[in-house]
Amino acid sequence: MKVTIERSVLLKALGHVHRIVEKRNTIPILSNVLIEAADGKVALKSTDLDLEATEQAPADVAQSGATTVAAHVIYDIVRKLPEGAQVGLDMAGETGQLLVRSGRSKFFLQALPASDFPDLTLGEFSHRFVLPGAELKKLIDNSQFAISTEETRYYLNGIYLHTVDVAGKPMLRAVATDGHRLARVETAAPEGSVGMPGVIAPRKAVSEVLKLLEDTTKEVEIEISTAKARCRFGDVVLTTKLIDGTFPDYQRVIPSSNDKRLVVDKEPFERAVDRVSTLSSERGRAIKLSIGDGRMTLSVNNPDSGSASEELEVDYDSEPIDIGFNARYLLDILGQLAGDTALIKLADPGSPTLIQDRDGANALYVLMPLRV
Repeated sequence: MKVTIERSVLLKALGHVHRIVEKRNTIPILSNVLIEAADGKVALKSTDLDLEATEQAPADVAQSGATTVAAHVIYDIVRKLPEGAQVGLDMAGETGQLLVRSGRSKFFLQALPASDFPDLTLGEFSHRFVLPGAELKKLIDNSQFAISTEETRYYLNGIYLHTVDVAGKPMLRAVATDGHRLARVETAAPEGSVGMPGVIAPRKAVSEVLKLLEDTTKEVEIEISTAKARCRFGDVVLTTKLIDGTFPDYQRVIPSSNDKRLVVDKEPFERAVDRVSTLSSERGRAIKLSIGDGRMTLSVNNPDSGSASEELEVDYDSEPIDIGFNARYLLDILGQLAGDTALIKLADPGSPTLIQDRDGANALYVLMPLRV
């Protein structure tokens, strides 16, 4: 293999693929990036056996070939080379090393054979569709915070993507929950997605998709089967295994009879929750809301650090109610709302609460109360 490539082009491609390589690996080949050169292009590939990223970049290929080298090492080398530099990649004879050269710098990197590199991309995809980058970002941004980190409930360690019929209109819906809060976000179902299997995209894959959405004005090609999903962002392709489990029936958790309507200005409410919760205990982060007669009092009473309270004017004309929430969970949800006001639908101090921008909004959140 003998290749010359611009430093900025190589750095951008390595930046996309090296992130999914775990720093510590018991299988040496998984620490490496696969470099394949042919037909005026260099293809880079990395994997952790659950997730695979590939990217192609234009290069001057004098001799085609393939090898694998440590992903984080070659990324650091290229990152530290001067801007505008040309980078040469040569297989150095029979030594099993890759020579990385630029100007007067030379680096000989230990290499492993390309034939040993695992391949995730086998298998057919049953559904293919195109989604605007901005819509995909919104689906992930507004639900990712509710993904569970509890490994024992592995089927909650991702976002559940599926299509549903809402008032005769097909919608693509993303749902995430950790048992304390639930996020449900939807957008118009793109052509080709209707009837797709309901799939659970893992947390790491979701995070990588968000990082690769550098230009949200472009469309993302998505392919889905029951076991895998693939997203194509121009020259970058991300393939992931899906979580093999059954997502719970989330509709049972979403209350339909919460008749107490509270409307509050979002920003003042957010700031008041943040201020008052300063004195809440680290463990429960509990904050109490006392609502009635057009006013809401937020309070915290912590035997270890003291107490705090703040009053806000609100739009509320139902019977008074005292209810407690985890302040951090409440702030997470308020941070997702796009409008200036929050609509909060309550039932009683022990029942799930609904939070959204307005009736019929595309994003809906459920928060479980705390005893205070």
